[in-house]
Amino acid sequence: MARCDSSILSTVRCCIPNNYVSRISQHFQSMNLSPFLRQPCTNIPPNSVPLYICAFSRNSTGVVSAAGTHCDAKPKQVNNDISIPSSSHKNGVASQIIDAVEKLNIWAFYPHLKKPLQFLQGNFAPVQEHEPISDLIIEGSLPNCLNGEFLRIGPNPMFNPVAGYHWFDGDGMIHALRIKDGKATYAARFVQTSRLKQEENFGAAKFWKLGDMKGVFGLLMGQIFNLRSSFNVIDTSQGSGTGNTAMTYHNGKLLALHEGDKPYAIRVLEDGDLQTLGFLDYETKLRQPFTAHPKVDPVTGELFAFGYQFQPPYCVYRVISKEGIMQEAVPITISGPIMMHDFAITEHYAIFMDMPLCLLPEEMVKGNLIFRFDEKKPARIGILPRYAKNESAIKWFELPTCFAFHTVNAWEEDDEVILYICRLPEFDLDMAAGPVRDSHNPFHRSTLFEMRFNMKTGNASQKPLSLSGVDFPRINEKFTGRKHQYAYCTILAKSTAKLEGLVKFNLSEKPAFEGKNRIEVGGNVEGVIDFGSGRYGSEAVFVPRSASKDETEDDGYLICFVHDEDTGKSEVCVYDAKTMARDPVAIVKLPCRVPYGFHALFVTEEELQSQR
Repeated sequence: MARCDSSILSTVRCCIPNNYVSRISQHFQSMNLSPFLRQPCTNIPPNSVPLYICAFSRNSTGVVSAAGTHCDAKPKQVNNDISIPSSSHKNGVASQIIDAVEKLNIWAFYPHLKKPLQFLQGNFAPVQEHEPISDLIIEGSLPNCLNGEFLRIGPNPMFNPVAGYHWFDGDGMIHALRIKDGKATYAARFVQTSRLKQEENFGAAKFWKLGDMKGVFGLLMGQIFNLRSSFNVIDTSQGSGTGNTAMTYHNGKLLALHEGDKPYAIRVLEDGDLQTLGFLDYETKLRQPFTAHPKVDPVTGELFAFGYQFQPPYCVYRVISKEGIMQEAVPITISGPIMMHDFAITEHYAIFMDMPLCLLPEEMVKGNLIFRFDEKKPARIGILPRYAKNESAIKWFELPTCFAFHTVNAWEEDDEVILYICRLPEFDLDMAAGPVRDSHNPFHRSTLFEMRFNMKTGNASQKPLSLSGVDFPRINEKFTGRKHQYAYCTILAKSTAKLEGLVKFNLSEKPAFEGKNRIEVGGNVEGVIDFGSGRYGSEAVFVPRSASKDETEDDGYLICFVHDEDTGKSEVCVYDAKTMARDPVAIVKLPCRVPYGFHALFVTEEELQSQR
């Protein structure tokens, strides 16, 4: 049996108003539990301390999760790199009491219990797993370069949330299309994370999630999660991420990624099915979270990554060799606990985005989400020599405040580092949570931007390259970190968080969007594909026509999932990336609905045969 230390490593201390105190205390005392409250506050000064809630902290494996028990139960080792998470849980009296406390908290303080949740409606709703279904109907013909596996990952909760739900919360599910010799097979599988396996044993959701990190209700949900961890009802020592965000392929391993956890290794079977092997810790060297957006250098084969967490060091940078050997972490000093979703590399530098989407637990006292954008703080861009052993050589640049989820690419020209991003002037993370709203797209103001940083003078500049409403950028990845010409983005719908088309940008041309109210061909826009009325898609991946260096940069195909809301049918569409013709080269009719999700990846036939 595992030995557990139930001490709470660190706490965030916040005050709540008087009118909540008696109500909470009565519920807890009636169950013969010690109230979680101390002295009530007459006022709510900054950093007041009567209520202790669960904080984000590193646990015994170094993975950021809510602070709780340290368990020395060992996961099963597959090899030196990969471990299978254990799924042990404790469903005794303590578990039942904590469940009852949770139900009381929801009854007392969650205001939207009977309202439908925005990101569980329509084609955001979850689906079941599917074993491989072969010989799918194909309109047109699939190009030979698409022999391999096309994958798209996204949130797909196995169990109904007990209260709130944010789009980022769901369990990771991979939708896969195996293509070989012109035929296609579809499969869908959950990423078998430690969190999912534990909740599967309970038959219900048990982990704290972003959708519940709001208001006094969220403070108490955090304490409930802490109780579950402290009493070993759940085990956070092997991570608590969902594996729902993105994927990469490196050193013979397909990895499912979530920025609050370690990568999970996935094997693609011969029939296109997917098998979760376990989490990857690089021979125990990985002790911090791992970004959902690492970068593979196409020339050296190295993998560059970072991780952010909510106690110092707030950011760490790592280099992983072509052979999968992880170097020691380089701590990066940033402004505080923030959300840093992506970064970029050039041939000689790594680029970090310190932007003010901040972790502010005190905001929950005001009824807000735990993350808030601080418009008073600037955006900071840090540029570090990519093989640096410490942060002493990093150069920081300031720009007017903004936020970016995704970078496009970066490269060097003379004394300048040039970064392309999808930039938001601000961002309200709460807009992607909670019940259904009439008009709802928190991402629509995302705009393609060019940023330039002079490494000699320290000057920084930026300029917009598009109208708003573009994100999920992709390039021909043979040019990662190098100068290139084309970028492909999805076009975001204005009133709903859906993707209504694709756009091809020529980064060598000047934009011509003045006087226009929508993205259309002209200037730096070389092509636009509209999915059609009532049809919405997902991130499109660029697949080159061949591996030859003689091929032009845009000679290839864009492949993505598309869903028709009128018919309820989903399909995979393949478009010509050079011509951007609206009519697909091929359409694969899918046997089931595929929900909207996050990022996509194409794994070549050669990579499939090289899996380790």
